[in-house]
Amino acid sequence: MHNTILKEISKIIIPFIQIFGLYVIFHGHLSPGGGFAGGTIIGTSFILYRIVFGKDAAKRKFSYGRLTKLICSALIIYGVLKGYSFITGGSDLHVPQFPLGKPGNILSGRYLLPLNIAVGMIVSVTVYFFFSLFYEGEI
Repeated sequence: MHNTILKEISKIIIPFIQIFGLYVIFHGHLSPGGGFAGGTIIGTSFILYRIVFGKDAAKRKFSYGRLTKLICSALIIYGVLKGYSFITGGSDLHVPQFPLGKPGNILSGRYLLPLNIAVGMIVSVTVYFFFSLFYEGEI
């Protein structure tokens, strides 16, 4: 595809889509949204990049190895944080916890913000992987 206008507009729009996805992830515990919704938005920006700039450019930018490491580290972080919150919250152990903070601030939800970030990374990469597999048969 050699559409110059589409490529130039996409260079402008894709960063704004990703910033909006990050906004949804970071404010997910304060308003509607969260890791899943924000991850879907960011994954959609990856898909737009692949459609507009082609498979080879997307493979250079989003290599399979890099995305696999990202999703695996996010799964480990999610598992550790969720396991820790289950252990500390359910059995009345007096172990260190994240501070609760002021209601309405970004850092007011203890484990919710890091969990939303991990879920956002997992969902964005998974959405991109599914598109790549179903559209072209390879990542």
